[in-house]
Amino acid sequence: MNKENKPALSKVERLIPELRFPEFRNESRWEHKSLSDVCDVTNGKANAQDHIEEGKYPLFDRSEVIKASNEFIFDCEAVIIPGEGMRFIPKYYKGRFNLHQRAYALKDFNCSGLFVYYSMLHRSDLLSQKAVRSTVLSLRLPILQDFPIEIPNKTQEQQKIASCLSSLDELITAHSQKLELLKDHKKGLMQNLFPQEGETVPKVRFKEFENDGEWLEKKLGEVFSIFQGFAFSSDDNATNGTRWLKIADVGIQEMKNDTQSFLPKSFQEQFDKFLVKKGDFVLALTRPILNGQLKIAEVDETFHNALLNQRVGKIVSDNNTSFVYYLLQTAEMVNSINNNIAGNEPPNLSFQQIENILILIPPTTSEQQIIASCLSSLDALITAQAEKIKQLNLHKKGLMQGVFPKIQD
Repeated sequence: MNKENKPALSKVERLIPELRFPEFRNESRWEHKSLSDVCDVTNGKANAQDHIEEGKYPLFDRSEVIKASNEFIFDCEAVIIPGEGMRFIPKYYKGRFNLHQRAYALKDFNCSGLFVYYSMLHRSDLLSQKAVRSTVLSLRLPILQDFPIEIPNKTQEQQKIASCLSSLDELITAHSQKLELLKDHKKGLMQNLFPQEGETVPKVRFKEFENDGEWLEKKLGEVFSIFQGFAFSSDDNATNGTRWLKIADVGIQEMKNDTQSFLPKSFQEQFDKFLVKKGDFVLALTRPILNGQLKIAEVDETFHNALLNQRVGKIVSDNNTSFVYYLLQTAEMVNSINNNIAGNEPPNLSFQQIENILILIPPTTSEQQIIASCLSSLDALITAQAEKIKQLNLHKKGLMQGVFPKIQD
């Protein structure tokens, strides 16, 4: 029988994953069941006012942030599913916990509870598809009770899959903790390498500059300037050509590539003074501060020879521009900028608002350079660690696609 005439496999016939542990390759196909066949599905009773900052027990609601409560209504192994929202990402928990009335607990499993958690995580997009559409997406109890789950007959296979994915999660968690430690180390290092309020020299100074005296007080406008981009029209948008660097492309110490915009290739020559190069530093000029951090980043290879849009600025300086980049990241600098743009909606930054802010800089560009090099090396470690986590998550995603059967719903 040729491929074109081959009949489509039924859902039951397809219940074999692409990746199967060797000891289970001769086992039967997985079974197609509903959640109510493998566990009890129930909602909670708590309200928003039951949240207590220093509560003894976790309180799960529709938020991804776990809250706290002094009461518990469950003491068991459970998979928690939010009942409302845009995404329905499950959580796994063992022990005492409280549950909001618009959240659900899957409990009293007759199979591996951890396997159910990873199965629900794998098919969380389907939860969104099945949710009732109103002001926000909403999951009703019957939707969850009837939600499909494919499951191996043997508990040992369920446990093996869950253990494999759990080990990978532990590795991701360990690397994520290392990333946070690196970020904390950078924060502490910057506090020591730049003078704090009331000081004229930093707490830590490289040995070769210890006798160079106090740092120099200058106005911000004497240290650098901001070259603002051009007001390109939306009519100039092209499907390909020259990258168009917009506010959304500037993150906190990183360039973002989530959405791609282009201008005609001919604009590179026509607007050449607005081109940015790899190694330049750019700053978001609208809503420049997010969670107490400045949206400033070094231009990477992706945005080399991109054209700068109006509400993005490029740092220009006769000083070491890398030093200026780190100077702008200090808590004191971010607070000063925030105070100078406060009251505007949306908060817009113009250089005239901040050029008179007084700052301290090293008396020599050599000291600026070594401070920047030290922090740049640490940033490279942070970037490499973040990339490692990204690759582990991609590996996990691919692994989950392999260890669970492909289902056409």
